[in-house]
Amino acid sequence: MSSRGGWWASRSLRTRLTVLATSVLAAGLVAGAVLIVFTLTHSLTSTLDGGARGTARAVAALVNNGQSLPEPLPVGDGNTVVVQVIDSRSRVRAASAGADHLVPLLSPSELAQVRAGHVVALPGSRAGITDPLRVVGLPAGPADDRQTVVVAVGAAAIGEGAHALRTALLIGASLLLVLLAALTWYVVGRTLRSVETLRRGAEEITGADESRQLPVPSGDDEVQRLAVTLNDMLARLDAASAQQRAFVADAAHELRSPLASLRTQLEVAARLGDRADWPHTADGALLDVARLSRLVDDLLLLARLDDRGPSDRLLLRPVDLRGIARDVVRHYDDARVPVSLTPGSRPATVEADADAVTRVLANLADNAVRHAATRVRLGINGGPSASTITVVDDGPGIPAEARERVFDRFTRLDDARGRDAGGAGLGLPIVRELVRAHGGTIELSDAEPGLRAVVSLPATQC
Repeated sequence: MSSRGGWWASRSLRTRLTVLATSVLAAGLVAGAVLIVFTLTHSLTSTLDGGARGTARAVAALVNNGQSLPEPLPVGDGNTVVVQVIDSRSRVRAASAGADHLVPLLSPSELAQVRAGHVVALPGSRAGITDPLRVVGLPAGPADDRQTVVVAVGAAAIGEGAHALRTALLIGASLLLVLLAALTWYVVGRTLRSVETLRRGAEEITGADESRQLPVPSGDDEVQRLAVTLNDMLARLDAASAQQRAFVADAAHELRSPLASLRTQLEVAARLGDRADWPHTADGALLDVARLSRLVDDLLLLARLDDRGPSDRLLLRPVDLRGIARDVVRHYDDARVPVSLTPGSRPATVEADADAVTRVLANLADNAVRHAATRVRLGINGGPSASTITVVDDGPGIPAEARERVFDRFTRLDDARGRDAGGAGLGLPIVRELVRAHGGTIELSDAEPGLRAVVSLPATQC
């Protein structure tokens, strides 16, 4: 069993499909041939028996009418071999030409069977021939002189017809199987040729390829659609890989800046020794460490957002947006510009992660305070299906053509601004990722002057 399984598994798909298709057809042809041969044999047998019974009825009619029986008895069609009229004492009253006029063809028990309507099969030697016989009988005559008309017909035609049909079916089925096997081999090979082309194309793809594409076969079939789907997948992988490489490069660049500043301050202080202003150096180093810590926290958060699904990273519970906004505003009491919360009349409660919502508000407020001229306003508006968070500043704003680009990581629109003043360019990307994780949206628009950021969060999370 294992050797056969190993042989089958080691064959090519083309071979296995051809063998399987041919085997299924062969089984169907065998079943059909058996049914046809059986039907033909039954039909020939019924025809032969019907002819014999017709001859028996004709002779029985003569007996029943009290007519004298002709000598010899008529034998009907050419298949009839023996016709005998046998009385109750097993004596032959009349017989056909060539039949025995003294010895009955049937024994008493066989005679009883044919009288009951059964057909008795006999060897032809009883009638002096080589072909097998089929014998039928029919009662005849008055009650006081019961007789039986016995008719035997040769059954060679049944075997000859069945043999001829079997021969024809064997030849025809063999030719059909060969034709199907060849056709299946060709069609499967032609179909798998496209698959083999895809395999070779995939084998040639390496990580160093800038544009990884599989060859797309012609036509509009499953293989062609598979190739298109795989190419789309490769394009997405390439885009994700490029984004990851850019992210790593940008992250390394951003981390290098505070580290370089920190190292410079410490090296200068170390060279000055006792002449160094160590409190001032410590303050500068702490600023760089704080900036480095914020950057690392942002990078770790983005990595978690990229790596895990929303259900893994969010702890959803009813959250009062206005309460969170008040807590955030209190952190900006000493900010460069005042940050205020616009009063609202409707409750704004959503199912959300409180820490994530706090991070969204803090990042938007930080961005607004960094660019505002005189003030920053926060607004919370509740609704039946969604609640909105609005953060408005009166700074220079963002051009309409750049409002989508600011959500790209490490994007700064003001390149001349210092890194400490301009941030690392991760605040708004983090906001968008957190808002999307909640099933919400964020839009930037002109506040005339300044920028308006509107976050919409569903009132209920399914």
